[in-house]
Amino acid sequence: MVALLPRIRMAMLLLLGCAPLCSLAHGQSSPNETATTGTVSTPAPADKPLPNIATLMHDVETNERKSETVQKDYIFHSVETEQERDKHGNTKKTTITESDHFWLKGVPVRKIVKKDGKALTPDELAKEDQRIDKEVAKASEKREKGDAQGKETDPRGNDEITVSRLLELGSFTNPRRVQLNGRDTIAVDYAGDPKAKTRNRAEDVIRDMAGTAWVDEQDRVLTRVEGHFVNTFKIGAGLVADIQKDTRFSMQQTKVNDEVWLPAILAGEGSARAFLFFNFNGSIRAVQSDYRKFRTSSTILPGDAKVETQEIPDGSTKP
Repeated sequence: MVALLPRIRMAMLLLLGCAPLCSLAHGQSSPNETATTGTVSTPAPADKPLPNIATLMHDVETNERKSETVQKDYIFHSVETEQERDKHGNTKKTTITESDHFWLKGVPVRKIVKKDGKALTPDELAKEDQRIDKEVAKASEKREKGDAQGKETDPRGNDEITVSRLLELGSFTNPRRVQLNGRDTIAVDYAGDPKAKTRNRAEDVIRDMAGTAWVDEQDRVLTRVEGHFVNTFKIGAGLVADIQKDTRFSMQQTKVNDEVWLPAILAGEGSARAFLFFNFNGSIRAVQSDYRKFRTSSTILPGDAKVETQEIPDGSTKP
């Protein structure tokens, strides 16, 4: 399950995300502190007109893409706690995984460093490096194929789902201005259109989702997203994908060094399995911290792969 977290975050930043532990009533969330994100959202005075929703979301898309340039200079640590539940809802297994997240050759990657409090052995770390190099090579190949075909793709080479396409698959409604952690924020609800025609499986998933997005009014980036699956979602009679109704996800970002928004909390609850990207039945919560600038390199040798990261002091530039 933990391997899906970067993919969930990338999807959330473009659509709306989905929410876990807090309940959403028709996409609305409580204005008070939530159990999922630990943030506080309070109504703000309506002292100026709200921006056009479509324009706002297009601004978000533009700024998120621009911010990738800065994000590539950062590494951060994540502690992911997954609780697997039995059919009665009782926790039968808890797994804690620690990992470092960074960009390598234009691809966001995740390197596991600990499992259940135990550091990976040298052999296990070597396998992680090999996996990362293969993942980066595959993503680069997919991006090149997409470029050759004139397709818009994300950093991993998957089909890009633009805001324009989101507006065809569903609708953003009910804009309102709130204070989120002391910042002027605009919250909007999203609901997929069950009658919308889709082009791929990712769009099938989005069409079955509903939730809320919070946009920082000054920076025009997503700072928080919550949502859920409206219906049980299956592909191939559930063999390829099987996401149960009301499965929820959420994502919260934090501003680092007053220059970039990076993930702070990712969470999910329910039952979901899809496209070999994730498989869980219960809950998962990932808390990110230790944000710092870095440089990275990858060297592939016959039968060996090595990924190294080196910290860059804040405020410095890469040579």
